[in-house]
Amino acid sequence: MVKKYINGPFVVQVHDIVRRPGEMREHAFRVPAPAKWGEGLVAVEAGTPVDLEARLESVHEGILATVEATTSYDGVCGRCLTELTRPLRIEFQELFGYSGDEASDFEVQDDHVDLETPVRDSIVLALPFQPVCRPDCPGLDPETGEKLASGTEPAPREEIDPRWAALTAYTPDHDDADTRVAPDTEKS
Repeated sequence: MVKKYINGPFVVQVHDIVRRPGEMREHAFRVPAPAKWGEGLVAVEAGTPVDLEARLESVHEGILATVEATTSYDGVCGRCLTELTRPLRIEFQELFGYSGDEASDFEVQDDHVDLETPVRDSIVLALPFQPVCRPDCPGLDPETGEKLASGTEPAPREEIDPRWAALTAYTPDHDDADTRVAPDTEKS
């Protein structure tokens, strides 16, 4: 039987603890993100350093990986479009089952575990959906598109052109009495 070896920056050898319940090893290493992780307003760009601290424990079913990853993401504020870079720290546990045993999402392959997929998935799920540069970011002025200063209100709306004024009766926030139909005008 020829053994093949898996290589990659996220691959950790576990040959010394495979099928030895109770054994544990800790690893700390830094790897670059191999591709862009994330597709929204923010993402971890390819090449961004990812610091990993992994505790690998042998259990009856496989290797239990407890991982803490620290990196940073880049993108733009969802309110004012200011560029931002923020740190990100995630933690997760994943069981890498032995080949041929019960079905699991991840398996120990040739005495190795590959942490890339669970690290990537955990980081992408932890990225903010609507990132903000600061919690009280006022955003952009809807009329001018300029960034609002803290504590300012949008510019007052100008008067409506008289030619379009009649259309305001059809807006849901208009509560003018003369736009309602009087009860005596109903057909009999």
